[in-house]
Amino acid sequence: MAQVLKPDQSYTFSKIFDLKIPADELAQELGYTLSRKRLDLPRFPGELDRIQELCDRIEEILPYVDLASETSRREVLISRVVSELVHYTKAQLRIEYPIKVSLQLQGYLDYLLRTQTELLVIEAKRQDLDYGFTQLVAEMIALDQWDKTPKQSVLLGAITTGTVWQFGQLDRNTKHIEQGLNSYRAPEDLDDLMRILVAALSP
Repeated sequence: MAQVLKPDQSYTFSKIFDLKIPADELAQELGYTLSRKRLDLPRFPGELDRIQELCDRIEEILPYVDLASETSRREVLISRVVSELVHYTKAQLRIEYPIKVSLQLQGYLDYLLRTQTELLVIEAKRQDLDYGFTQLVAEMIALDQWDKTPKQSVLLGAITTGTVWQFGQLDRNTKHIEQGLNSYRAPEDLDDLMRILVAALSP
């Protein structure tokens, strides 16, 4: 297979998105494997006392917002979910967080949430979740190799348009990435989605 990343060139996560290459080809080139399957991710079993309020707020504002741009999706939809996630987990939140592991693995992470033991990356996209997942693969591999990542054995990442969320997870021991075939809609599946996100940041 021909190399998709030239070893003497510099790439950012967003540039990798622009290359429009399949996620499994990128993973293979970086020394990882990838498969696609329905992911049965852990759910937080406790009470989430503000979910209905969040659903109502999103439902109320959606008819009045043009979601044509990535910025509007981030401001109106994604940031509200992320803010609630911080409320439930007390995770540290970094927005547009810069990270550099190598010339091929560098750039800005849209949202990076971390507790003492767990880390979660969320990538926002206006559309095109397929190549967005390729970008997420690059970000998860970068975090796997980053010296500041907690010792957790599995890294979870999410790609979202704001209204649709999909997940991927990276097993750090086997260097294998699983791309979730199932998707979650906001606000329709918000309770299930939030339970996955909260569980991801719980010890």
